[in-house]
Amino acid sequence: MVKEAVLARYLVPLLRGDRKGCRTVVEETLQTGVPANSVYVHLIWPIMVETERLLRTDKITPAQEHLATRINRTIVAQLQNKLPRRPSKNKKVVICCAADELQELGAQMMVDLFESDGWEVRFLGGGLSNDDIFAFINEYAPDVLLIYGASPKQAPEIRKLIDTIKGVNAWPNLRIMVSGGLFNRAEGLWEEIGADAFAATALEAIEVAAHDSQMSRHDRRTINRRKKKRTLVPQPQQQELGQENLVAVGE
Repeated sequence: MVKEAVLARYLVPLLRGDRKGCRTVVEETLQTGVPANSVYVHLIWPIMVETERLLRTDKITPAQEHLATRINRTIVAQLQNKLPRRPSKNKKVVICCAADELQELGAQMMVDLFESDGWEVRFLGGGLSNDDIFAFINEYAPDVLLIYGASPKQAPEIRKLIDTIKGVNAWPNLRIMVSGGLFNRAEGLWEEIGADAFAATALEAIEVAAHDSQMSRHDRRTINRRKKKRTLVPQPQQQELGQENLVAVGE
C-alpha cells in the first residue's frame, strides 16, 4: 500500500513537469517493497484522478495537465513489464476510451492490469466510430467490453452503441462495463445508458469482471459507489518554493 505522504511527494514534481523528481519517488517506493501493481493502483491511478479534478476545477492549467499525463504515461510504460502475470483466465476483454491523453492513460492502465490478471486484452484506444467498435466486437467476440472515460457529449453515442449491440443480441454473454470520466461523476448514468456494470477504478473493474463471469447480463451490479474523498492540493506558496507539502481539502 502506498502511503498518502508518498502521493503528496509525487504530486508536487508532477505538476511542475519534473520527470526526474517523479521517477525518484516511484523508484524509492519500489525499493521499499511496494509491488508494481500497487504503484499502479495506489499511486498513479489516484494521482491521475486528482489531476483530472484539478483541471476540471481550474486549479491547474491545461499545460500542467498535459505535462502530468505524459509523465504518468511514461512511468506506466516503464512499470508494465514489472507487473505480475497470473495464469490465463481464458476470458477476453476489449477496452476503448475517449480520444484524449488523460483518458488514454486510464484506459492503458486498465489494459495492463487486466492483462496482468490473466485476461486476453485488446486495446482499441480512442477515436473509433461505433461502426468500427461494433465490427471489431463481431470479429473478436469478447466476454467484456469496457468503455472508459466518456465526456458528456459522448454519452449519447455510447448509448447508441450499447443499444445496437444488445439489439443485435449476437453475443448474449457479452457484458458491457463503463468507467471513468462522466460515469464516475454522474451517479447511476451507467444504468440509464444500458450498461451491465460500472467500476470507478481499474481494481474495481477487474473485481466486477471476475464476479460477473458467472452472472447473467441482466443481473447488473456495481461496487464501491463514489464516496466523498479527501483531495490533495498544493499550497500556492509552497509550490512556488518547490516544497513538497500539500493540504487536504474537501471536494
